[in-house]
Amino acid sequence: MFGLGFQEILLILVIIFLLFGVKKLPEIGKGLGETMREIRKIRDERKTGKEKEKEKDKENQKGNLISDIKKEVEEIPGLKEAKEIKETADKVRNITKIFK
Repeated sequence: MFGLGFQEILLILVIIFLLFGVKKLPEIGKGLGETMREIRKIRDERKTGKEKEKEKDKENQKGNLISDIKKEVEEIPGLKEAKEIKETADKVRNITKIFK
């Protein structure tokens, strides 16, 4: 615990006892407990905030990668012509369905 041994902790407790007396010890303990809870709460909030930021960064990287791949695919020679041929074939197929 913070690099303190049993003897050091005992000495600190004796000094606190002498300074504040028996009546104030429960209040001091309660205050220390509440303070420790708040510190842990803040630490946990920061930890979860950092984890959320990491997840957002990963999602952004995936999104950037996907958009880069889409751009490269769109730049493939003959792809536009192939799309136009497919669209025309679909139109012809729909027309032939009407006549059947």
